[in-house]
Amino acid sequence: MEGGNEKQQEQEVEGVMASDFFWSYTDEPHASRRKEIISKYPQIRDLFGPDPWAFIKITAVVLLQLWTSTILHNAGWYKILTVAFFFGSFLNHNLFLAIHELSHNLAFSTPTYNRFLGIFANLPIGVPMSVTFQKYHLEHHRFQGVDGIDMDIPSRVEACLVTNAFTKSIWVVLQLFFYALRPLFLKPKPPGLWEFTNLIVQLTLDAALLYFWGWRSFGYLILSTFVGGGMHPMAGHFISEHYVFSSDQETYSYYGPLNLMAWNVGYHNEHHDFPRIPGNKLFKVKEIAPEYYENMKSYTSWCQVIYMYVMDRSVGPFSRMKRKQSKSYGSGSSNTTTVTTTKKIE
Repeated sequence: MEGGNEKQQEQEVEGVMASDFFWSYTDEPHASRRKEIISKYPQIRDLFGPDPWAFIKITAVVLLQLWTSTILHNAGWYKILTVAFFFGSFLNHNLFLAIHELSHNLAFSTPTYNRFLGIFANLPIGVPMSVTFQKYHLEHHRFQGVDGIDMDIPSRVEACLVTNAFTKSIWVVLQLFFYALRPLFLKPKPPGLWEFTNLIVQLTLDAALLYFWGWRSFGYLILSTFVGGGMHPMAGHFISEHYVFSSDQETYSYYGPLNLMAWNVGYHNEHHDFPRIPGNKLFKVKEIAPEYYENMKSYTSWCQVIYMYVMDRSVGPFSRMKRKQSKSYGSGSSNTTTVTTTKKIE
């Protein structure tokens, strides 16, 4: 193993793009760390539970974004694109992450209420995704990195096609499409009543917007979604969270100002350790148990993460930690905290 890691490090210094994922032969690190932290700091359980302000925050952003779309119904496309990039993209990405928060039932104690609020938060995004996102995202937590289950990881086709700065730039611009469509191709799940509810409510809003205010208002929302999920400061979290820039760590936190707009999703190690703690309290995890997080590699700029990803010749879609399926994943157990990896290099 040591020889393989030394070879990996040597190749990465030479800027060689990897030809396979990082493979771990232990369980994901969060379950064992969670157990250890709770044992040492039982008061951390007091942070569990819904954010009582979530409904108000989400409602304010949804209404502001819908109102903005209506006042732009007669604007020129250049103005619409400008407003979408500098304003609407931040609001819609805020709603992406509100839906992430709701997928963990962190607005209400009753799951049904969270689903309805997620469908409401979905409205300015223009495309129904809230209910489907929850199905796949909870698997990402329970089976982090597990081959064939965790759909947060790029497909092998993506990784083989995205091999240089130019293709990585295109991939970053379109990453929201890959993120949304990947599970539908690799691990499709049959839609249920909630998916149809999400679809009908979303199409009703879209149709009403088109009928009363026209294509420019609707176009503003779609542009806000597309721009906000691509080469955009807030979209840096898609890369920063789990893309492996250092082979001894598979989850990374971001401690920068955009957390204010991002429901503190930047506290990503903390979030995976304690997914039942809402974003408005995640920073307290690091305050209570600093020794578990201060020595981890982290970021202060999502823009820098995007730049590193595009320009570093040794980093690409293959730069993710994967593990084979085992019985322990079904039980949610984690028996070790040390991650041993190898990576094939051409």
